[in-house]
This record gives sequence, C-alpha cells and structure tokens, in this order.
Amino acid sequence: MNAKTIITCAVTGGDDTAFRFPAVPVTPEQIANACIEACRAGAAVAHIHVRDPVTGKPSMDGALYRDVVERICESGSEVIINLTTGPGARFNPSDEAHNTAAAGSNLRTPMERIAHVAALRPEICTLDMGTLNFAGVTLVNVQRHIEMMATEIARLGVKPELEVFDTGHMALARHLAEKGMFGPHPLFQAVLGVPWGAPATPETMMLFKTLMPQGATWAAFGIGRHEFPMLAQAVVLGGHVRVGLEDNLYMERGVQARDNAELVRRAVRLVQHIGGNIASPAEAREILKLAPR
Repeated sequence: MNAKTIITCAVTGGDDTAFRFPAVPVTPEQIANACIEACRAGAAVAHIHVRDPVTGKPSMDGALYRDVVERICESGSEVIINLTTGPGARFNPSDEAHNTAAAGSNLRTPMERIAHVAALRPEICTLDMGTLNFAGVTLVNVQRHIEMMATEIARLGVKPELEVFDTGHMALARHLAEKGMFGPHPLFQAVLGVPWGAPATPETMMLFKTLMPQGATWAAFGIGRHEFPMLAQAVVLGGHVRVGLEDNLYMERGVQARDNAELVRRAVRLVQHIGGNIASPAEAREILKLAPR
C-alpha cells in the first residue's frame, strides 16, 4: 500500500446520463461546485468533462471548460484540476455508405481535442491510449494521434494521465513511455469494467499492476457496481483510486448517490478501514511530481 492514497473524483462524465439522474452536475456552476465539494470530502483531484447547460448533453465547448476552471480557481480550492481529452474520438460507421460517419459520431482532430487544455493549462489531462468498442460505437485513438497529442501536452507543461482500457492499450502506453513521450514519471490509470474493455476482476487488476513500468505511479477504478470493490483492490496493491458520478451513480443496489461528495466520503472510509491514509492536494502534487502551485 502507498503511504498516502490519492482519490480522484470524476464529477460528471461524457455519457448522456443527466436527464435520468438529477444528481449529475450539468451547468459550469454545478460542475465547479461538485469539484470543490469533492475536494472538501477528501478528493485531491477533480476530473472534469462539461455539458450543455440547457440540454445536459456532453459538450466540447471551450468556454464551458473555462467557466468551470475559473470558478474553481476563484473559490480558493486546492483541488488538482484534471481535464478530459477523451471527447472527439467517437465514430459510428454508417451501415449503408462506405467511409461515412453516421449520427452519434464526433470525430475531431488531435489539436481540437486538446484545445481547451492549451487554453487553460490544467495540472493534469487525460490521454486515452487506444481504440475501444463502446456502447455501439468505436472510440478511435490511433497511435499517431496519441503521439501528436502527447507531444503538445508535454510542450504545454501538463501531465498526461494515461487511460488504459485493455492490455493492448497498456502495451502501447509502455512503448511510448519508453520513448520518453510522457516524461520521467508517467501516470497510468487502469479502467476496468467498461464494455468491451478489460473486465473488473481481481485477476485483471493484478495483471495491470504487473504490466506497470517499474516505479510508475498508477491508479485504477471500476465502473458501476465494481467501483468500490476495485477501489479496495487498487489500494491494497499499491495504486491510487477514482470514484464519481461519471463512473457510478449508486451507493449500493437501488440507492442512488446524492452527489459526488457522498461517493468520495465512502471512498475515504474504505481506504481508512483497510489501513490506508488519504493524500491531501498538496501531498498528491508531491506524489505526482507536479510543479508546486
């Protein structure tokens, strides 16, 4: 186990869930407040997507990201800001026309996908490490685009969090890390339980741990009902953890979470019950080798 465990809270996500679950924050004010409250509850890092304030649907609007980030900074919260770069990879191929993207696609160029990162310079941003079948579409992340994004993220002085959804993603992440694309202290995030990625099982968690480069900082999380079982296993194996309404909407079967902070408080209790300690934002910055604020 780590001396201190970093908790990340993914407060809203990029799925179309807001119209069914009122706890999911939608407006920039709601998303920023969720990040601040999660930090007060024990999260050191807030992972952020944005949504259209009117429809609640996922958005890539840079002005919305700026609104959220500025609200967090103006609040005085010490939470580490982690912006997603996942949107812009969704491809739904047409069933009738060749080389055609059907409704539901949102493919963007690599530089468009990180435009908000370039504008806002968060301490961390995510970087998906491969292509994945997901919810009837494909999330397309080809190697050359990953490399283009990684190069620009490094130039901006932002730390990439390498999202690995399967073992092939891990192999590519390690290959690029060995080439020096992510700096001397890469940060890996294993995502378990996403259809059709790596399953959320103890065996998979152990496999990902064994595949981590020597000395790498890593975290892991499970989707849905796997959130807390995977959290406990990650902590015991020496990883950091993530919770939040992006990944799981329930405290237990049939009981919806009231907000992100409630999920964080449960994560704090679980880490402490198995003998761990929670990293503050300042301690997390030291662990992750981030520049002091």
